[in-house]
Amino acid sequence: MNREMLMLVDAISREKNVERDVVFGAVESALAQATKKLHQGDVDIRVAVDRDSGDYETFRRWHVVPDEAGLQLPDQEILLFEAKEEMSDIEVGEYIEEAVDSVPIGRIGAMAAKQVILQKIRDAEREMLLNDFMSRGDKIFVGTVKRLDKGDIIVEAGRVEGRLRRSEMIAKENLRNGDRVRAMIMEVDLTLRGAPIILSRSAPEFMIELFRQEVPEIEQGLLEIKSCARDPGSRAKIAVLSHDKRVDPIGTCVGVRGTRVNAVTNELAGERVDIVLWSEDPAQFVIGALAPANVSSIVVDEEKHAMDVVVDEENLAIAIGRGGQNVRLASDLTGWKINIMDANESAQKQATETDASRKLFMEKLDVDEEIADILISEGFNSLEEVAYVPISEMLEIEAFDEDTINELRSRAKDALLTMEIAKEEGVEAQSPVSQNLRDLEGLDPELIPKLAEAGVNTRDDLADLAVDELTEITGQSADDAKALILKAREHWFAGQE
Repeated sequence: MNREMLMLVDAISREKNVERDVVFGAVESALAQATKKLHQGDVDIRVAVDRDSGDYETFRRWHVVPDEAGLQLPDQEILLFEAKEEMSDIEVGEYIEEAVDSVPIGRIGAMAAKQVILQKIRDAEREMLLNDFMSRGDKIFVGTVKRLDKGDIIVEAGRVEGRLRRSEMIAKENLRNGDRVRAMIMEVDLTLRGAPIILSRSAPEFMIELFRQEVPEIEQGLLEIKSCARDPGSRAKIAVLSHDKRVDPIGTCVGVRGTRVNAVTNELAGERVDIVLWSEDPAQFVIGALAPANVSSIVVDEEKHAMDVVVDEENLAIAIGRGGQNVRLASDLTGWKINIMDANESAQKQATETDASRKLFMEKLDVDEEIADILISEGFNSLEEVAYVPISEMLEIEAFDEDTINELRSRAKDALLTMEIAKEEGVEAQSPVSQNLRDLEGLDPELIPKLAEAGVNTRDDLADLAVDELTEITGQSADDAKALILKAREHWFAGQE
C-alpha cells in the first residue's frame, strides 16, 4: 500500500506539474482529517509521511501556551507548567506530541481523500499562477468581467481573477459580463477564495498609473506626478513636476490636441482632470491647485497647517466649486487645509486676530497700544516670537532701539515662564496626591504622576506598598524603592522612642 501511495504521489505530481512535497502535504492532511474523526473533541493531529519509503506516523499534539493566558482550546492546548513536567526545556509556542495509532490508508474514504488531495493541488496551482502573474510586475490588471459576487465584480485575466469591490468602482459605471476592464492592483489577499487580487478604479494611484502609460516622459523620469486627488467619475487634480527645463509638464500631460489627457478621461467614464504645476512653495502650490479661480491673497498658518485664501466675489463660487468640490480636491492634492473667504471675511478675521494679539502684548508685556501695534505690523503675533526670534531680526525694526528690544524680549520670557508655572500649579492643584507625600524627602517630583495613576495619594499609601509593587509602578531599582518605602514609614515609629 505504501508503494502504491508513492506511485500515486509521483503520478499526481507529474500530471498537475506541482512539487512532490505539495502532494505529500495533501496526503498528510487527508490522513490527519481521517484520524481526527476517530477522536472526541477538536483535537490537533499531525501525520508525517516518509518521502522515500511511504511509511507514516501519526501524532496528537498540544500547543504550549503561557500559564496566565489560560486554555482557549482545551483539546489542542496545554499550559506551560504542565508541558514542562513532560519536557523541561519546552517553550511557549512549541508543541507536546504523543504518538497515536495511524489510520490505514485503505480505510480512508477514497473520495474524501481524493477531494482533499485535489483541493490542495488546486490551491498550489492557484498560488503558482498568482506568483507567476505578480512576478511580471504589472500595476494595472486588464481582464474581462466574469461574474458578480455579492455586489463585487470578478474580473478574469487568463486563469487569474481579481476582485473589484463596489466601493472601488466609479459610481456611474455599469459594468456587465464580458466587458473589458482595467483597474489598479491594490493588494493581494491569499485568504480570499477565488479572486485574491484586490482591484480599484477609484484610487488616485490608478489615475497616476494611467498617466504613466500615456505619457512616456514620466517613465523616462523627465516628468513626475507628485500627487493626485480624485472625485471618481466626476473630477480630479494631479500635480506634476518637470525635471527637465525643456519639458513643459502641463502641455506634455495634455498631449497634442488633448490626446493624452482625453485617453485617461475616457478610461475613467469622463472624469475631468485639472493638471496643476507642483511647487515647493506651499502657497504657490495651493494657488495653482485652486485653478481656474484667481486668488487675491493668501495667508499661511504653518502651526495649523492651514491657509486662508482670499478671492473676489466673482471667483468665490469657482474657488469653492459645486458642492465644495474644487476646494476639497485642492486640499487633498496639496495636503493643506484651505479656507476660502472673500475680502470682507478676511478683513474681519484679521481684525479679530489683531485685537487678540494687541490685547496679549499690552497685558503680558505691559506696553501701550502703540508698541503693541508696531510689533503686530512687523509680523509678531505671539510671546514666543518676541522672546525667541533672532535678535538680529528685531534690530531691523526702526521704531525700536536695542535697549527697548532687549527689554521686550526679557518681559516676553518672564511672561512665558510665569504662564508655565501657573499651568503646572494648576495641574498640581487638580492632582489627588497629598502635600505630605509631595514633601517626602527623597521623592522625585517626576514620580508623582505615576503614583497618582496607581492610586498612591498619601504617605501611608506609599508606606503600605511592597518593594516589587513600587518598582512596577515607578520603574525604580529595588534598592531605591526600598529606601523610599522605609522613608515613608518613618512617621509610624516616630513616637515609639
